Amino acid sequence: MLVGIVAKRGNRRASFLAADIRDRLREAGVEVWLDEATAGVHDESGHPVAAMDACDLVVAIGGDGTFLFAARGVGGAPILGVNLGEVGFLNALGPEEAVHEVMREVEALENGELSVREAPRLVAAGEGWESPAAVNEVVLQGPQRGRAGGIDLEIRIDGSLFSSGRADGVLAATQTGSTAYNLSEGGSLIHPDVDAIVVNEMCAEAGMQPLAVGHDSEITVRLTG
Repeated sequence: MLVGIVAKRGNRRASFLAADIRDRLREAGVEVWLDEATAGVHDESGHPVAAMDACDLVVAIGGDGTFLFAARGVGGAPILGVNLGEVGFLNALGPEEAVHEVMREVEALENGELSVREAPRLVAAGEGWESPAAVNEVVLQGPQRGRAGGIDLEIRIDGSLFSSGRADGVLAATQTGSTAYNLSEGGSLIHPDVDAIVVNEMCAEAGMQPLAVGHDSEITVRLTG
């Protein structure tokens, strides 16, 4: 079994907790990879997060930002989040229980009993380019926000016109991302068990209210200005 550990960069507490988890796992005969920054602190060779899609389990130690950073790189590998006291909607564990719970999850994985909740991700694509998969949201915005900024745009859902006009931008958020930027823009919260994406215009001059659409919907944004 291979377990990857990604700790918040520059955070001593996260780095030392990563070392505690690493040591306990290695005592149990589990191969462990540390991310490059954390490994450097402990004078050992590290691995890029982008290579951790080879892991059977990845442990992210920090806040939501660390969890999302790990999620961008580890592909479909399951992630277990340890929260260090910041706002941590995505992190299931506190630091005091982290070593014990990681070992318990490793045992469950070995026995084929690991419980995993899958979360959708979004990809944006245009002419000749495609974005990395996003856990929270995809945002399109003008060069600056506020008066004299923004963009003229047209939004279509599965080919049907939803809204058009001038706005600071538009975002499409997953259920996970509905608690983040979307919420600050007045969008709806989406329960994790509801298969929906929230389409939310940002400070539109005369736009529509946020709209929840299905996961299989295609959201098209065209710049008109």
